[in-house]
Amino acid sequence: MATTKRTRFSRRVPDHVTDEIVNVLGDDDSFFGFNDLFEAVYARLKERNAVSGGEEMLRLRAYEKLQNLVTRGMIEKEGKEYKGLPKLSEAHSDFLAAQESA
Repeated sequence: MATTKRTRFSRRVPDHVTDEIVNVLGDDDSFFGFNDLFEAVYARLKERNAVSGGEEMLRLRAYEKLQNLVTRGMIEKEGKEYKGLPKLSEAHSDFLAAQESA
């Protein structure tokens, strides 16, 4: 009996944490320590009313996403400081949505 291949439906929701990391590092061309970067991201998320799960959980998620961007070559890490590279804007939800619709 042949099995049918099921296609999985996945709804991609905007990733607010990654978007704000991209916005903070994209606005400034200097290096940020993680704590300074997190404070800026947290303030922007509170402004947008997009904070959920508590500050410590958000800190862990932000660190994980930051390390993912470093691994993908979109952020430069020097010691314990981070700086956005030119292709960082490719990680923003708006860029990804434009790529899917094109």
